[in-house]
Amino acid sequence: MWRKEDSKPQGAADPSPVPVASAGVTPIASSVAAPKTPVPLAASAPPATSGRGGASISQGIKIKGEVTGSEDLYVDGHVEGKLNLSNGTLTVGPNGIVKADVDAREVTVGGRVEGNITGRDKVHLLSTGQVSGEVRTERLAIEDGATLRGKVESGKVPSKLAEVRAAAAAAVASKAAAGSSSAAD
Repeated sequence: MWRKEDSKPQGAADPSPVPVASAGVTPIASSVAAPKTPVPLAASAPPATSGRGGASISQGIKIKGEVTGSEDLYVDGHVEGKLNLSNGTLTVGPNGIVKADVDAREVTVGGRVEGNITGRDKVHLLSTGQVSGEVRTERLAIEDGATLRGKVESGKVPSKLAEVRAAAAAAVASKAAAGSSSAAD
C-alpha cells in the first residue's frame, strides 16, 4: 500500500510537531515520524566582550595559577596567580575577584583586582570596580564610585625597545667619553 511518508523526498522537513527537549529531558518519539537525530539542548552563554568572542570564567569557578592567551577573557569567578593576555581584552565582571598581576591590551574592571595591572591601550574602572595595586596604561578611565589604591602611570609609555636603545646609546657615549679623556692624558 502506498503511504504518504514514503513519497516525501529525502531531507525534507517533517511538518508534524516534534516534541522539544527541555534541560535534562530526552525527547520521546511520537507515533508519527520523529527525527532520530538528537535535539541540542539550549545552553546559556556568557556575555561576549567583543564581536570575536572569547573565553569566560564564570561565577563559582576558582582558578589558581597562570592564565595566558591571546583571546578576550571575561572573569566573573575567582582567579589567583598571573593573567597574561598578549593581544586580548580582560573584563572583570561585577562578581569577579582577581588576585593576580594582569597584562593585557585592554582591561575593564567591574569587580575586584588585587595586583598590578598593565593595560597597554586602556584601563577602565567601572563604578563597581575596585583596584589595589599599580596601574600602567596609555589611557585610564575611572567612573564615579570606583576605588583605586596604588600607584598610577598613565600616558604614552616608551616601548622597551626604545628604552634598551637609549641605555645602549648612553653606555656607548660614556665609554667614548672615557676613552677620549684617557687618550688626552
